Formats: sequence, C-alpha cells, structure tokens
Amino acid sequence: MIPAPADLDERLEACHAAAVHDVLRAMGLTGFVLPPEIRCLDPARRLAGQVWTVSGRCEEGLDAHQSLLSWTGLLSMAPAGRVVVCQPNTHDIALMGELSAETLHHRGVRGWVVDGGCRDTGFILELGFPVWCSFTTPKDIVGRWRPEGFGEPVTIGEVTVCSGDWLLADRDGAVIIPGEMVAEVTARTEAVLQTENKVRTAILSGMDPREAYLRFGKF
Repeated sequence: MIPAPADLDERLEACHAAAVHDVLRAMGLTGFVLPPEIRCLDPARRLAGQVWTVSGRCEEGLDAHQSLLSWTGLLSMAPAGRVVVCQPNTHDIALMGELSAETLHHRGVRGWVVDGGCRDTGFILELGFPVWCSFTTPKDIVGRWRPEGFGEPVTIGEVTVCSGDWLLADRDGAVIIPGEMVAEVTARTEAVLQTENKVRTAILSGMDPREAYLRFGKF
C-alpha cells in the first residue's frame, strides 16, 4: 500500500470525479459512484477528503431535548479535516442546516455528504460550507431522528462507504476511493489528466481526433 502524502486533499481536489471514475474502472473496481441524486448545493464547488461515517434512524415521538443532545454530540465527534458521509435511513427530513453547517465549518470539517435532506440552503451557500444532499426540505431532526453509528460502514445506493475511505465530489457526482488505494489512484488520475491535456492540445493544433486517440491511447 502506498502511504497517503500530506498534500493528498489538495491534489485529489484538483482532479475530476469523471477522471477518478475512469481510473477506478480501469483498475477493475465497481460500485464506487454515489447515487446521482446526491448533488452539491453549489455546483461549482469541489470536495475531497478522507471519510468519517455516520448513520442513524427516524424515531417519531423522540424527546426533542434528547434528539438535540444526540445531534450536537454528533457535531462534537466529527473529526477536523474529514468529510462526513451520513446515511440517515430517511428521505423525509433535513440532516444539515444553518447552525450545524457553521459549527462543522468552524471546527475544520471539510464537508458533509448525506443520502438525505438539507435545509437553510441559502445560508449554507453564503457560508461556503460544502454540502452534498439528495433533496431539500424545511423539516428538521428535532424529535424525529437520532444518530446510531459513528465510524462504521454505511451503504449508499450500491456503494459501501467506510471511515478511512476517500471521497471526491464535483458537479458530475461523487466517487468513493478505498483508503488503501487513494495514493495510487490520485497519482494515476493526475497522469490521465496530463494525457488528456496532450490530446486536447493536439486536436486544437489540427490533429484528427482518431489519430490523437491512437497516438495517446486516451479520449
């Protein structure tokens, strides 16, 4: 296993989800793309980082005070420098909002990816905290939802996500990279992007696109 270099967050964020997809596919992997409905509130934003997972469930009639204690406990546990990936097991309520986003942003969390809802989206966009979600709604977690699992594997669509994996998300969607492969995948993706630039330069200089593909083996 190639150890992850210190600047990996920035290097991976400079890549593209589509290019990482192509590299992972070429390496024989499947089941690493999160469902297409999980989109960024700000399509121009990118997010990369090592993952920390959270899961939970709805519990109607839950005491409001207890639900907020559990939620703020989750915010306290989220590690700085990580991307939180949440499987709430509900598509009914928002699992991110104004104060929570500001809290995580202040504590150094890189971003939040949830197979569920978000609210207070205007404030979050102004704040600049990266949030990927599958829908928006004004309904919150109070008296409705509590976290159950921290740092344990979660399943989103066809993807099993583990703490220690890495995520890259952009306007095309989000890909999950196994933690033990991230340094190699990042290096291969950087090489692919360099080759694509050569193809682009050749075509814009007048080369036939088929000839460019045959010369560089990439398109």
